[in-house]
Amino acid sequence: MDRVIKQAEEKMKKTLTALDEEFNTLRTGRASSALFDKVRVEYYGNPTPLNQVATISVPEARLVVIQPWDKSVIGEIEKAIQKSELSLNPSNDGKVIRISIPPLTEERRREYVKLAKSMAEQSRVSVRNVRRDANDELKKAEKDGEISEDDLKRAEDEVQKVTDAHIEQINARVDEKEKEILEI
Repeated sequence: MDRVIKQAEEKMKKTLTALDEEFNTLRTGRASSALFDKVRVEYYGNPTPLNQVATISVPEARLVVIQPWDKSVIGEIEKAIQKSELSLNPSNDGKVIRISIPPLTEERRREYVKLAKSMAEQSRVSVRNVRRDANDELKKAEKDGEISEDDLKRAEDEVQKVTDAHIEQINARVDEKEKEILEI
């Protein structure tokens, strides 16, 4: 019984981690190295994460500086950023790439808020699916005579508490991200 609850909790924590990673790729008005987590650069014929071929730094609130370890890949990095969904225009001086993060338009901010809410809803659904699977496993254990009906009820209540706690965390994170996106 405890094993089922622990497994459910672990899966729900992974859902929260995945949501945080998705939120990191959402652009806000501020510069962040996490924006480039999903950018892949063609490096010796292989799509390689940008942070594995360059140092990404944020010296100012609206500026990102990318310094490739291998100068020959600077053009590929620039192309990868232009092709990404970030809508950013990199400029390079042969040594480093500078990216000025423009302030978001009101319309774009609203789009990002909608996207954040959609990501959060997917996470909520995922958490609820974990709850359903855990409850199914508990019901099967009760049917097989491994636990009593009272134990089943207590375990289901515990799974519900864990679910509610994770849904609250998702809601808090999406509210925080919305504030971050809408702040000017």
